[in-house]
Amino acid sequence: MFQLTPHPLETINLKENLVSESAGGFCSFEGWVRNQSADREVLFLEYEAFDKLCESQAQEIFCEAYAKFDILQAKGFHRVGKLKLGEMAVWVGVTAVHRDAAFKACRYIIDEIKQRLPIWKKEFYANGDSGWVNCGRLPPANSDANQVKI
Repeated sequence: MFQLTPHPLETINLKENLVSESAGGFCSFEGWVRNQSADREVLFLEYEAFDKLCESQAQEIFCEAYAKFDILQAKGFHRVGKLKLGEMAVWVGVTAVHRDAAFKACRYIIDEIKQRLPIWKKEFYANGDSGWVNCGRLPPANSDANQVKI
């Protein structure tokens, strides 16, 4: 259902496992690395994630989506490591019998991934500065620091 990966995401490969004769609709979201953030020129990003917590939280998010919406399949991927401008950082795809469920489930999943998963983004700027962005999610106090993966 959900996977962290250091490898580039290719839309055609991600979508192919969702194709189904019973699906009447497919909806996806792609999040890309952009060159601006809060009026600062961005050169590249680095993502870090707390793997084990990501897996369990993502499982909950996808189970919630299956329970809330009449969908057939849903998948999601998020990159970790260094990403260049224009690269895809996150992808969510959903199939359903009808488009409304696919749209709503896709929106729900990406919103929850961004809100709940322990994935941290560091931006590197043209002026030489860098900074962590929207890093309000911290691992539990009893977590093993070695689980953080670059």
